[in-house]
Amino acid sequence: MKLLLPYRSPFAWAPLWGALRAHTIEGLERHDLDSGIHTRVVGGRHGPALVSVVACPDREHVEARLTPAHPEDVEALTVTIRRWLDLDADPLVVDAALSKHPRLAALVKLRPGLRRLGSVDGFETAVLTVLGQQVSLSAARTFGSRLVSAYGRPVHNGFLAFPEPEALGALSPEHLRSTVGLTGARARTVHALATAAADGLCLHADTDPADFRAGLLALPGIGPWTADYLTVRVLGDPDGFAPGDLVLGRALGVRTAREAADLAQAWRPWRAYALFHLWAEAAY
Repeated sequence: MKLLLPYRSPFAWAPLWGALRAHTIEGLERHDLDSGIHTRVVGGRHGPALVSVVACPDREHVEARLTPAHPEDVEALTVTIRRWLDLDADPLVVDAALSKHPRLAALVKLRPGLRRLGSVDGFETAVLTVLGQQVSLSAARTFGSRLVSAYGRPVHNGFLAFPEPEALGALSPEHLRSTVGLTGARARTVHALATAAADGLCLHADTDPADFRAGLLALPGIGPWTADYLTVRVLGDPDGFAPGDLVLGRALGVRTAREAADLAQAWRPWRAYALFHLWAEAAY
């Protein structure tokens, strides 16, 4: 099934697709450099779907091809895709606000209409974020691919669905450690996260932000940076911010999270877009 998903121009799609490429987890996702098509598994109410997206800037839409588990899932999958790629943003409002600030004006001019990379599943993004703590992006992708390969469920064409919380929670931390190659502490955090999610920890996009953050910070091995990052990615808060991010700190030339937070006050209520501009400049 093909869908044409419109958006408001301008749309700096290249950095967003660069972020998709940089975070691609083998087995769960596939990114074709030549065609620009990004394909991945997305959960639906009736089961996992296979979704491919490609930007069509000349026609001002993103083309999505869906293989849903059931036709009734298409509407909800469309909402998920739009949130994932931030297709409902109003870039003229955001760009006008951020362009007033000297540190951001040149970045906005370079990438007008930059979108925030969202999430198709809060639990998946949370686990992958934990796997990426204090390691390189390449190492994080390797851990994610091992986890999906070991515990994912087959979908279509060799793709695997991300394991459910119950599946990971049923494993021992030691099993996770040895299979994925994690440290003991990281394996215990993944296990605690999976157990909490299976027991009702809400990691959906519409979760109350205070409850979302408190639930995450109550888990061992999850600190402020992880909670902040997931607030930006999963909840899609346009003012979400991760002041303790190391890439952000280097980009701003500050030493502490407090300095970054103080500097970013002027960017409210669009700090998440400022964050992605600075990340795009540094990484994508």
